[in-house]
Amino acid sequence: MPVAGGSEIVLIPLDEPGLGRLLELAAAEADPLEVMPPVTGPAGWTDQRRAAFLAFHRRRSLDPDTAIESTWVIEVDGRTAGAARLKPVSGPSALEVEAGVWLARSVRGHGIGRRVTEVLLESARDGGSARFVVATTTVDNAAARRLLTGTGADLDVHGGSVDARLEL
Repeated sequence: MPVAGGSEIVLIPLDEPGLGRLLELAAAEADPLEVMPPVTGPAGWTDQRRAAFLAFHRRRSLDPDTAIESTWVIEVDGRTAGAARLKPVSGPSALEVEAGVWLARSVRGHGIGRRVTEVLLESARDGGSARFVVATTTVDNAAARRLLTGTGADLDVHGGSVDARLEL
């Protein structure tokens, strides 16, 4: 999946080696709150937070007994660049799929998020059971809001949060 500048983007289903690469990337190029729920303790990528990151993603994606979403490692030109996910959720009128993407700071602003979002939407459509894709971001995340608006999603701002909903 080429993007501006000819870069090749590949989504690889998450596995243990990929999870290790995601942790190292997140620790180097993301705030913990961008990639996982809050963990009590000092700020930054502590040993406790690293362990919580691994446990969080194993529970949500890798353990067949607890997995609730599909997660992919995003690679750009053979290098780990972030993660993408789809999670089935029940919505007000039909099954929805929640989409999420995070990218390393060094690869943001090059059209990668847009292309990955297109692939997630294609995957949600191909799944056949979902009627809507939903996503959540913050008011401060202008790039995510532009991306969501560009897909045709309806945005609902409430406080510091923005919910997006797109009919498939």
